[in-house]
Amino acid sequence: MPLVADHWWLFPTAVLIATLAMSSGVGGAILFSPLFMLILELPPPIAIGTALLTQIFGVGSGAYAYWRRRSIDYRIAGRILLTAVPGAVIGVLAASVIAGETLRRLFAVGLIFIGVQFFRSYRRERHAPTPVPEVDCGTPTHGDTRGVPSRYTLRRPKLASLLGAGGGALLGSISVGLAELLEYHFIVLSRLPSAVAVGTSVAVLFVTTLAAATGHLYGFVAHAPPGTLTEVCQVVVFTVPGVMLGGQIGPWLQTRLRPMAVRLGMSTIFCSLGLFMLGLT
Repeated sequence: MPLVADHWWLFPTAVLIATLAMSSGVGGAILFSPLFMLILELPPPIAIGTALLTQIFGVGSGAYAYWRRRSIDYRIAGRILLTAVPGAVIGVLAASVIAGETLRRLFAVGLIFIGVQFFRSYRRERHAPTPVPEVDCGTPTHGDTRGVPSRYTLRRPKLASLLGAGGGALLGSISVGLAELLEYHFIVLSRLPSAVAVGTSVAVLFVTTLAAATGHLYGFVAHAPPGTLTEVCQVVVFTVPGVMLGGQIGPWLQTRLRPMAVRLGMSTIFCSLGLFMLGLT
């Protein structure tokens, strides 16, 4: 795949994907991986690793934006990272021994599962008779840049840690799962304020993606066929600037979108893409 001007479209595509991901709190790799597999025709292990390398910069940019908005709960993020990072390392090791076609099927099934969870969240919120008040269980007040305080608690913290481990393993192996599972727990089960849920999820995702991408980069250098690293660089030279820009737009957009509309849209995208990829296997 030579580096040619025809690949200019990767830059605006990366801006769009990163904006969508950072406004909803999911990882951009969930869309980059199928893009690299289906359009660029990269082998699944290389596509997944390249998507995670790209995601580092987009999520890092988004995490910085949410940090400036004081939307990250470091206590919750630290608790989940204790299990998410080791899970990601296990996922990277597992991906190195799983066949590429199996990885693609697992990725497709993961997309459908996550899409269904978003749809369930949408239906539950839509049919709720009255808004559910935020829970006040002694968690310190969290104030954003607008000075709006909120009090909340992380329900079922052991389940959150377990989801962190499982999501980290999925992230390391198929590039998706962590942020989406955390979003489900934060928003649906714990009813965290939307900005805090997304900001905290993005912060956890950044650190865990850094661990997973480091493992995949080592695999590119040490074990991949000759030319793999060059092939990866020819992609990220276009996508990295795009995701860094989108990482700044997404948090700004998050405050202007209706959460229910975002969940329904993400559900539709993930389910459709997952079914499409299954149909190709």
